[in-house]
Amino acid sequence: MQSVKLKNHLHLHFLVFIAGFTGILGEAISLSAIPLVWYRMLIAGFFMLLFIKIKKISLKVPVVAVLKFFTAGIVIALHWITFFAAIKVSNISITLAMFSTGAFFTSLIEPIFFRRKIIYYEIILGLFVIAGVFMIMQTELQYLMGIGLGILSALFSSLFAVMNGKFVERYNASAISFYEFVSGVLFISIFLAFSKEGFKASFFELSTSDILYLLLLASVCTAYAFIASVYVMRYISPYTVVLTYNFEPIYGILLAVIFFPENEIMSPLFYLGAGLIISTVLGNALFKYKMGKN
Repeated sequence: MQSVKLKNHLHLHFLVFIAGFTGILGEAISLSAIPLVWYRMLIAGFFMLLFIKIKKISLKVPVVAVLKFFTAGIVIALHWITFFAAIKVSNISITLAMFSTGAFFTSLIEPIFFRRKIIYYEIILGLFVIAGVFMIMQTELQYLMGIGLGILSALFSSLFAVMNGKFVERYNASAISFYEFVSGVLFISIFLAFSKEGFKASFFELSTSDILYLLLLASVCTAYAFIASVYVMRYISPYTVVLTYNFEPIYGILLAVIFFPENEIMSPLFYLGAGLIISTVLGNALFKYKMGKN
């Protein structure tokens, strides 16, 4: 039993590492954010459907539920679009530092969805997060657009996480994810159909490296990560999963410095601000974890 638990803890850290690696792939893929996310959700949806067919998971859910999943699919599409757009206009380090602000947004959004009181110490911790953002802005004003998009991405991510938290109480996680991916592809397709870019021939002209990176992003970093994260929660408490996923920005920033040192070495004040944000988020998660165990 102990070996099974250790195996799943290692698996969980591997999933967090994969999440941190997503930013690396976003930087490596030459596509702009919108087509990148369109391909990601299309390919991931295919892999998810394949898994559903192999496992013989039913996709039959009420129409009202499908509409809710479609709404969440649009939200996750917007999260990924703003996330990759932030990387394109700034860099991975800025984007992941801003992504850490999601915990603050969750503390405001979660009480609305779950009808609980606002936890005031979370608001106080949120002020520390805002202070960290302000410190980063002092020396990284050239990345102001990336900072704004990164914060917006964190907001969409928090909203999506809270929405999915309600869905998984009643429906199969793989079925939910499949409908969300379909929704995201449809949403972006409609947007592209009415935009100037549209589905031109150049939209489907991908380099070999882009194809390989997209396959890796959609299969391992998306479909597999979604399925595996649900699996490990059978053996590891939600507290531990949430706590561990807060290491994603740390892994991501370290990977960014390794893969793109010419773009990712930042000022000391950036790391001080990012450290304040990440340590606040980790401290909050650790406190809740300890309280949950008691």
